[in-house]
Amino acid sequence: MFNQRGESHVTTGHIADELNISPGNLYYHFRNKDEIIHHLFAQFEKSIDIEPNPITDAASAMEDLWLYLHLMFERIWAYRFLYRNLNDLLARDAKLKSHFNIIVGHKRNAVVNLCGALAGLKAMKATETEIRALSENVLVVATFWLNYEHLSAPRIGKLQTETVQAEHLSRGVAQVMAL
Repeated sequence: MFNQRGESHVTTGHIADELNISPGNLYYHFRNKDEIIHHLFAQFEKSIDIEPNPITDAASAMEDLWLYLHLMFERIWAYRFLYRNLNDLLARDAKLKSHFNIIVGHKRNAVVNLCGALAGLKAMKATETEIRALSENVLVVATFWLNYEHLSAPRIGKLQTETVQAEHLSRGVAQVMAL
């Protein structure tokens, strides 16, 4: 529901209705909507905690990077409400902000290591400073890609089709690879 309608448009009453339970029963399990979001964020945090394969040769590096980026974008898509409402969610919840910053830090390190390996194999020319700047740009694009797509894509109705999902993901991955 959060992905389809946006987190701010979903109440605990909506969630209870969708689950065919009483609001009291929902409150037995979760005190409020923020607690539900914390639970979903914990699931997201586990799913996004994957590392790219180490780059051992330049020939397979691009294919491995493409696969890794697709896996990342698929996980972002599965929890897209977090990304579409990122500023609001993090502004009102310091714990989520802290955990999200940890995720971003891990991803930054992964990109720095990947680029460093490519540079070491002479598949890429970049200084350490350029690699750090590139890593920040990769994170900016990956973090805000769905917002950009949402703003720039024509509306297809309230629900987006699987075709649109695949297009969003492929365009995001291509944009990051272009960097």
